[in-house]
Amino acid sequence: MLTERQAEIIETSINLIATKGIQGLTIKNLSKEIGISEPAIYRHFESKTDILLAILKNFEEMSSFMDTVINQLDTAMAKIEFMFLKIVEIFIDEPSHISVVFSEEVFKNEEVLKNKIVEIMEAKVKTIENIILEGQNNNEFRTDIEHKILATIIIGTLRFMIKHWDLKNQHKHLKEESRNIVNALKILLIP
Repeated sequence: MLTERQAEIIETSINLIATKGIQGLTIKNLSKEIGISEPAIYRHFESKTDILLAILKNFEEMSSFMDTVINQLDTAMAKIEFMFLKIVEIFIDEPSHISVVFSEEVFKNEEVLKNKIVEIMEAKVKTIENIILEGQNNNEFRTDIEHKILATIIIGTLRFMIKHWDLKNQHKHLKEESRNIVNALKILLIP
């Protein structure tokens, strides 16, 4: 469980990355933004890497919550629809998170961070693959396209849509577009 100050450090770090890029996330900038000394930051996190790991763990926990809800839904299509729309909703509510979640290059040069982001990505891919496989086994989804390819299409579509929305400074109606894409996915998935 994070302390109130740790949560503040994480949220401020996300906002710094969103506005200034990963280069803007320094302990000096962080302490200035929060209004505490640099040593005070180090009382809560040993390094910038630890802060980034905490950010990733925070996303992982959100993902686990989503998986709990998904498992309670009846159909594979309901699960895909919920996941797709919930992820979009999270980014609409917290657009600064896009800069962290969709910026894997932030984690490339730090092995521990790279391993964590790969672990999170692989878990999410596996969840979607399993949902599609469930739908195929229940004759809910088409079986003439491999479940892994369908999962890649869904993930790629979601990623492109959110990143494009972010790069255009949220000028599009993401919620409406995401509903249209879910309807298109139904046409693609359901025989």
